[in-house]
Amino acid sequence: MIGSPGQAKGTVIRAVILGPPGSGKGTQADLLCRRFGCHRISTGDLLREAVRDMTRLGRQVQSILDAGRLVSDDLVGEVVEEKLRSPATARGYLLDGFPRTLRQVEILDGILERTGGALDVAVLLEVEEAEILRRLGGRRVCSGCGATFHVEFQPPRSADSCDECGGKLMVRKDDQEDVIRERLRLYRKETTPVVDCYRKRGILKTVRSGGSAAEVSERFLTELAGMVA
Repeated sequence: MIGSPGQAKGTVIRAVILGPPGSGKGTQADLLCRRFGCHRISTGDLLREAVRDMTRLGRQVQSILDAGRLVSDDLVGEVVEEKLRSPATARGYLLDGFPRTLRQVEILDGILERTGGALDVAVLLEVEEAEILRRLGGRRVCSGCGATFHVEFQPPRSADSCDECGGKLMVRKDDQEDVIRERLRLYRKETTPVVDCYRKRGILKTVRSGGSAAEVSERFLTELAGMVA
C-alpha cells in the first residue's frame, strides 16, 4: 500500500483519471506516472500510435478516419485491451480519456474481467468553470512553429508574436469561449454518469485542481494513500 506521498516507486497502480477540459488531466497523469513508474494510457495517443505502426487495429482505425467517421467505442476498447495486455502496463497504468461514457465503462469492465485486473481507484480532478475559461481562453498558439503560450501564466515577450520564431500567435478554435462552454456541456452530459458510477462503487477520489501542478500532484498522492496495492 502507499503509506505516504513520498512512497511511490515499485507501487503498482491501476487507475482512471477523470475531469473536464482544462482540469490538467494530462499534466497530472504524466507527473503521477513518472512518480509511480507506471504507464499512461491516453486513448488519443493509442489510436495515433496504432495508425502510425499500421497494426491490424491501426489499419481499421485509418480506414474509419479516411471515411470521415468516428472511431466506435468497441474499436477504442480493442485498442485499450491490446495495450493492457502488453508488458508496458505490468507496473500499472493510468487511463486518461477512457472511459468517458457509461458505455465505455461497460467496455472497460469487460476488458478488466478478461485480463484478470481491476481498477484500484478513479480520480476526479475538480475545477471551477471560471478557472477553466481562464486557463483555456488565455492560451495562444504560434501559427508558424506551434509553440504554446498563455497570456497570464506564460506570456510571450511580444503580445502577438512567438518568442521562438516570430510567427503570429492565434487563439485555437477549441479555446474560444463559446466552444469551451460547449465542450463543458458535453462533458457534464456524458461523464457525470461515469463519475457517479465510480462513486457508487466506492473507488472515486476527488482532487481539487487549483494551484500549481506540483500542489495538485501532492493532493493527488494524498488521496491515493492507502487506496492502492
